[in-house]
Amino acid sequence: MSSELGVPDEKILALDEYATSPLYDERERAALEYADRMTITEEDVDDELFSLLRRFFDDDSLVELTTAIAWENSSSKFNRALRVPSQHLWRDADGR
Repeated sequence: MSSELGVPDEKILALDEYATSPLYDERERAALEYADRMTITEEDVDDELFSLLRRFFDDDSLVELTTAIAWENSSSKFNRALRVPSQHLWRDADGR
């Protein structure tokens, strides 16, 4: 979906390095860190991160972002439990 929205393949492929990649801006890094902390059980959304998010997102946007992350986490758990295989919805420009 991201590639359909114009996100370059190189940015999608650099997702694992979002915290240090020059391809991501501060707003994107904050949102991705939020997603990581919501997803990784041992992590927490502390006050510092929440304050950073508030710099970039108003109340409605933060609720929408949180909902999207929670939905993806729920879908992932559901699919994993029921052995639903990947749909391979994203392929890079070379078809991989």
